[in-house]
Amino acid sequence: MNIHEYQGKQIFARYGIPISQGIPAFTVDEAAKAAEKIIADTKSEIVVVKAQIHAGGRGKGGGVKVAKGAAAAKEQAQNILGMQLITPQTRPTGQKVNRLYIEQGQDIKRELYVALVVDRETRRVALMASTEGGMDIEEVAAHTPEKILTQFIDPLLGLAPFQARKVAYALKVGEGTPDPKATVNEFVKLVLALGELFIKEDCSLLEVNPLVITGAGRVVALDAKLNLDENAEARHPEWEALRDVDEEDPVELEAKKTGLSYVSLDGNIGCLVNGAGLAMSTMDIIKHYGGEPANFLDVGGGANKEQVTKAFKMILSSPKVKGIFVNIFGGIMKCDVIADGVVAATKELGLTVPLVVRLEGTNVEQGKEILKNSGLAIQTADDMGDGARKIVAAVKG
Repeated sequence: MNIHEYQGKQIFARYGIPISQGIPAFTVDEAAKAAEKIIADTKSEIVVVKAQIHAGGRGKGGGVKVAKGAAAAKEQAQNILGMQLITPQTRPTGQKVNRLYIEQGQDIKRELYVALVVDRETRRVALMASTEGGMDIEEVAAHTPEKILTQFIDPLLGLAPFQARKVAYALKVGEGTPDPKATVNEFVKLVLALGELFIKEDCSLLEVNPLVITGAGRVVALDAKLNLDENAEARHPEWEALRDVDEEDPVELEAKKTGLSYVSLDGNIGCLVNGAGLAMSTMDIIKHYGGEPANFLDVGGGANKEQVTKAFKMILSSPKVKGIFVNIFGGIMKCDVIADGVVAATKELGLTVPLVVRLEGTNVEQGKEILKNSGLAIQTADDMGDGARKIVAAVKG
C-alpha cells in the first residue's frame, strides 16, 4: 500500500524525525492560504509547491516548484493541480494530480539518500545510504554502485547506533557544518528513528530522497516515501484513512474486496488462472508466442462460482481486452466451478472477444462438458502452449 509524501511526513513527525513545515491542500485557495501561513510562521517567502501522487520523479515531471511569496505559490498551484503528471514511475498517460503539499523552503547545502528496504537474499532489513541525494537510486546503482553504503539490521537487536554512526562518517555528514559533532549526532538520531518506524509501522520500503543538511548543520527529511506491507493490515486499522482510491486502479480495488488477486497490465489478452505460479507462467507463454497480457488475475484455490463470475466480469469490463485465455489446473479448485463461472459471466455480459479455455485436473471432464453445452463460441486447448498459440492468433487475426 502506497501513501502520499505528506502522510509519510505525518508519521515521521510522530517518531521525532525532523521535517519541514508543510500543509496539504486540495484546492488552489487552500494552497494559497497554506503558503501564507507557512510564510508567516517561518518568516521566509520561499515555499515549495509539491504534487502528491503515488510515484517518484515528480520534480522531473514538473510536479515540484519553488515559489517566492503566496501569490507565486497560488499560481504554481493552479498549474499543478489537475495536471496529468508524467514521471518515470507513472504510466505513459501519467497520473492526475488531486492533492498538493505546500512546504517551507530550506537552505540546502547537501543532499543525501537514505532508505530502508526488505532484502530477500539476507532475509533482513537493509539500511541503504548514499551521497547522491536527489538522484534516482537505480541510476546510482547502475553507474556508481560504490557510492551506495549498506548495513544489514539484526532482526533481534534492531538498527544499532554504531551502524548509523558508521554510515554518518562514511557519508562525511559533519563535513563543512558549523558543529560537525552535533550534525553527526542529529543524523544518527534520525536514522535510528527511521529504523524504529520501519518495524513498528510494518513498512516494506522507506525512502528519504533527499535527506538534506542545511546551512545551519540541521538534518531534515525533505521527502518521505513509505510503502506499507498490506499483509500487516489487520494490525493497522488506521491505514484505511490513508488510502487514496484516486491513485489506485478501480478494478484492482474491486478485486481486493472480492478476495481476488488482480493486477492491471498494458497488453490486450486477459488472463484468468488459479495460482500465482501458473499466472506468471501463463503471462510468460503468452509473451513467448508474441502476445501481451492485459492483467494478472489469480482466483486462488478456494474460489466459488460467484468469485469466478466476478473475476471474468473484471476482465471483460476492460476495453483494451481483445481476447481472453482461461488457464486452470484444478487441484483444490475444481474445473467445473471455473466453467460454471465463465459461462455465467459471458451469458450475462455477452462475449464479444475470442475466448480460449484450457482445463486440467479435478472434474476436468465435467468442466469441458459445461463449456461444450453452453452454446458459446469457446475454443478449447489441450495444454498451455496450445492455448497461448490459439489466443494470440485469434487476437492478431
